[in-house]
Order: sequence, then C-alpha cells, then structure tokens
Amino acid sequence: MLGIMRKYKQSAIIKVVFGIIVFSFIGTMFLVWGLGDRNSGGKAGYAAKVDGTKISLEDFQKSYYRIKNIYEQVYGRSLTPEMEKQMGVKKMALDNLIDALLLRKEADRMGIKVSKEEVASAIAAMPEFQKNGVFDFQQYQQLLKASRITPDNFESSQKDELLIKKARQKVKDKVQVSDDEALQAFKKQHDKVELQYVSYAPGDVRKEIKLGDQELTTYLQYHQQEFKTPEQISISYALMDPAKVSAKLAVSEDEAQAYYQKNIDRYQGKGGILPYAEVKERAKNDALKAKRSSQAYEAVADALNKNMKGANLAAAAASLGTKVVETPLFTMDAPAASLAGETELIKRAFTLKEGELGGPVETAKGIYLFKIKERKPAAVPPLAQIRNLVEVRAAADKAKELAKKKAEDALASLAKGGAGLNLVVTGSFGYAATGDVPKIGKSPEIMEAAFALTSAQPVAKTPFLVGDRWFAVKLKNRQAADTAEFQKSKEQLKQSLLPKKQQDALDTWLKELKAKAKIEINQQLIAD
Repeated sequence: MLGIMRKYKQSAIIKVVFGIIVFSFIGTMFLVWGLGDRNSGGKAGYAAKVDGTKISLEDFQKSYYRIKNIYEQVYGRSLTPEMEKQMGVKKMALDNLIDALLLRKEADRMGIKVSKEEVASAIAAMPEFQKNGVFDFQQYQQLLKASRITPDNFESSQKDELLIKKARQKVKDKVQVSDDEALQAFKKQHDKVELQYVSYAPGDVRKEIKLGDQELTTYLQYHQQEFKTPEQISISYALMDPAKVSAKLAVSEDEAQAYYQKNIDRYQGKGGILPYAEVKERAKNDALKAKRSSQAYEAVADALNKNMKGANLAAAAASLGTKVVETPLFTMDAPAASLAGETELIKRAFTLKEGELGGPVETAKGIYLFKIKERKPAAVPPLAQIRNLVEVRAAADKAKELAKKKAEDALASLAKGGAGLNLVVTGSFGYAATGDVPKIGKSPEIMEAAFALTSAQPVAKTPFLVGDRWFAVKLKNRQAADTAEFQKSKEQLKQSLLPKKQQDALDTWLKELKAKAKIEINQQLIAD
C-alpha cells in the first residue's frame, strides 16, 4: 500500500486518504505511547496546558517523531525542515495530544467507566500479541519490554483509549438521519434543475470607472506598499584576486598532505577515496590556491583594519595594489552588472552603515572591501510621476468591486422578476460532486446552492465568484424525481448518510470542547 501511496502522493484523493490514515493511527498511537501519566508535566517546561493539566515535552516529542515517521514512510524519503513546516507536522502532533486530553477529560465528566475485563479483552484482541489467532502472554511481555513500556503504563493507556472510544460512541449513538434529511439527499441525487443567471466580470464594467485626482490620491495612500520603489545603493569597492599573491608562494609536502587529509572527501574516485600518491599534484595545486586565498584574505583584513578609522577605501586599495571601482545605483533584486552573482557581497552592502568600510567578503572572484557611495531609501513617488500606474490598478480594483455590486443588484432584481436583465439559461442538469455547472463552469458552491433552491425561495442569497466573474443565479425549473422510489430506498439512504452526520457531530463536539477549554500552547515548539 505504501508503494501505491508514494506513486500517487500528489493526488488530491490520496492526500485526503493519507490525512485520515495519519489521524486514525495517531488516535491510538498517542494514547498508547503518550499521556500515560495523567499528571505528567515534565521537569523542563511543557508543550501545552489544557485547563491546567500539562502535556509534557516528552509526550510532544514522541508524538512528533512518530507522525514524522509516518510521513517519511509514505513519501519514501526523509522530510526536510521546509516540508515539515509545510505539512504542519509539529502542530499536528500537539493538536492530537490536546484533542486526546480533552476527550479523556470529557469521558471522565460523562461518568464513563472501563472495567479491567474490557481492557484485558481489548489487549488480547490485538494481532501483535497473538500467535495462531490466540493471545500469547509471553509475546505480550517481550514486545512491551522491547518498546521499553511497562505493562501497567500500557494497560493504563489502553483504558484511556477505551474511555475515549466509549465517549465518541455515545455521541454517535445520539445522531439520527431524519426523513426530511433523507428526502433532501434523495432529491439532490435524482432531481434535475435548470438555472437562469446573469454575470459580470471586471472587464465588462471597466469603461464605467471614472477616477479623479482625489480618488487616485486616496488609493495611493492606502496602497503605498504596492508603489514604493525599493531601496537603492551604489558602492565603491576594491577587489583582491588571490591569484595575484606573490608567485614565490609555495607549499611543502607536509602542507599538501595535511590539506589532502583535511579535504579527503574531494578526492573521490569510482572505487572510493583516491590515495594521496595518485592525486599528489592536484592536492598541491589545491593547497596552493587555499594558501593564496588565506594570505589574500589576511592582507585585505589588514588593509581594512589600518584604514577603518578614516574609512579610506582608496588608501586600502592602494596598499593592496588594486583599484577602486564604482557602481551605479542598484537594488537588492537587480544588482549592478559588475556585481552579478555576488549575492553575499550585495547582502552585506545593504546592511552597511554610511561612512563605514565593509568587508572582507570572499567570493569566487576574490576578496572585497567596499563602501557605500550613495543610498536612496525606499519611497513612494508622488502621484504625478506614477499616475498612469495608479490609475490602472485603482480602476482594476474598482471594476472588481463594481462587478460584484452589479451581481448583488441583479439578485435583488431577480427576486422581483428580473425585468431588464439579459438572462442566460443553463439547461437541465443533475447534481455532480465535481461542481461542473453547464455554461458556468466548475463551481461546487453554485452546484450546492442550485439543489437547495426551491420554488418558494428560487433566488440565491449571495452572488458566486467563478474565476473573475460574479454570477447571480435563480432557479428556473426543477424536475422532481418520483418520491415513490424514495420510500423504497429511504432506510438504505439513511444508513448511507449516517456516518458523515456522525462524524460531523463528533467534529462539532470536539470543537465545542476546545472552545470551552483554557488551552495554553508553548508556541516556540511549533514556530520553528
């Protein structure tokens, strides 16, 4: 199964299924391996507090590493920090621990009990502890010992899990699907509807937008960041080329061998690390380059120190036997041509204070000393300079607002009959989970609304955005399915609807528990 999931791991369906698998597995995992001690808080802080009860850092780490391991098994690779952050692994680990604690507390409040016999029966039914389909006590002890878990802790965690299962089942048992809910689902599956609609896109109303100076000034004031020019600097710099260090410089045999040993991973061959004898000349040349770079760096650092007080770049350059080069103004994202690819230098230059010498900065080209020649801070140009750009963006935003406003007005008009509107008819269609509405396109929101509309309330309450176009829709016709068929399939339909309604009830229940609880989270744990 893992192979299949890896193959299709980018599929939306697989992502949903994977989420369910992770959640289901964690439901048992954190109860078994974490939260074994109800008063556990750890000696070095805590991961979270739920109504005063601490979740220890140790429990958080266990939950985190096991969830991470699930992801790595599915993806068949180690997770990078970026992947972990994107997936929210740490937050998931902590959320599940919080959910478990809340559910366990609520089970206690509900007066739910679990007997020793129920715990023993649940453990005996676990395949991990069975041989030939029968519980094996010796295997049970061996597995717990291998996992460094005492029987008391394991059995206590199983009791907690059963408590939560009973509490969840109690909530589910209260859920019923009414005849009316079943009928509405039947109609959605078997009825056909036909809509009439009118739509507006920004391009349709752009010509109606007229903006004066006052409106443009106000728009610029509220959207300054969009028009602010980036900070610009120009620098003067001196570049020291290590290759120009004294030609008399040489390396001894000992220096070459020392360099080889220190950088042995650079000398790989097909069969592994190449012996020194085979790469002797190459190692000597590499050692010589490194020695020249080191001496050049020391020379630049010395020139910097000697001229730091007066920030005299020209004197520093002269002492190094090189020239001062000046650049035109440039931005962080668009550096001067002579500095193309010099990322570290550019980054350092933008942090340099006026009147200071910066460096040394070593790159593939050499070692730099530099100084700010001119700095132009980020600024919003006056409206007169950027009027055309402001007008284009302001008009585009206004057109979006106007398109939505026209769709809202159209809904009000549709409720009164829709006189004067240029209505389009979709044609008859049945419900599709994909949300593909004839002539409109993919819109799950319109699809759901279409089958909720009735002859008594035929107009949608709000317009719908599809792409950049706003739609005002009204039910034109509904072809109802034969309700005699509904009576035949009513009970079966109720059973098919029940699991989702039960899950919705459980989700709502947990959401309400969270809302009522006082939860304190150690934000540093999930912020990294």
